[in-house]
Amino acid sequence: MARKPRETQTKAEVVTDEELPKLPEAVAAANVLAVRGQQVTEQYGDGLPYERERVVTECRFFMASATEAMFEIGKRLILIKESEPHGDFINIVESRLGMTPRTAQRFMLATAKLTSPKLASKARALAHLGKSKLCDLVAEDDDELAELADGGTIAGLKLEDIDRMTSRELRAALREAREDAEAKNKLIADKNEKIDTLDAKLNAAKKRVKATPPDEEGEELRKEAGLAAFAVEADISGRLRPCFQALIDHAGAHGSNHDDVMAGMVCQIERTLAGLREEFGIKARPEGDEMPEWARNYQQEAAE
Repeated sequence: MARKPRETQTKAEVVTDEELPKLPEAVAAANVLAVRGQQVTEQYGDGLPYERERVVTECRFFMASATEAMFEIGKRLILIKESEPHGDFINIVESRLGMTPRTAQRFMLATAKLTSPKLASKARALAHLGKSKLCDLVAEDDDELAELADGGTIAGLKLEDIDRMTSRELRAALREAREDAEAKNKLIADKNEKIDTLDAKLNAAKKRVKATPPDEEGEELRKEAGLAAFAVEADISGRLRPCFQALIDHAGAHGSNHDDVMAGMVCQIERTLAGLREEFGIKARPEGDEMPEWARNYQQEAAE
């Protein structure tokens, strides 16, 4: 059976009556764009027609080349800085090289960072990000940068995410991550300070040795025990809880599983409490007020 001839003609666009008056204007605009496109191609295309994938690939190649050039410049700037007096170094940077001291500093820091023993083998994987983003990443930890090059994240961002971002967006993301980390550290520090205050009060109470009637002595011992119990509770909520939260955040960001580790820690605490209950014959629950007035007073004092 003979094959049907293939249609090679492009179907004509149908112009409605409403669009007909605007047709000359649209044709003129299209001609202007075509001429402009041809001019840009002739000026910047090196004699080749525009092809998106080829041009994007060439951009990535020259970005990597620019990063490599930054490393080479950074190496030589370090040599000049270590070999010349401070004033002469600034003069060479500004007068001989036409650079600002800040730019020279960024190049040297990036070079020293990414040629360090931990990151030297990862530099190629990071190089395609471009020199601006690499300079933005200089302040990050070496281990975190190595993890990023191996497929991990920094500030919740993978390598491909950073590649798609602008330098401004990357700086904003890194700044936000640092602010969050500082806020968490401050919260933990504040809780630790309260726990240390409780410990100091407990130690001071232990040192007070005086002859007192049995009732007063019993009340004093209850106060000391209450302080110890409250310190343990504060230690769990102030130190252990943020650690568990950090493990949960890490699991969410990296797909890890810390459930067994956390369960083992909680089981150990529960076993210790069960041992105390068995050793001293402690009831499951108090029959009276769960927290005596003196304990509430000490809890309020510790919180303040």
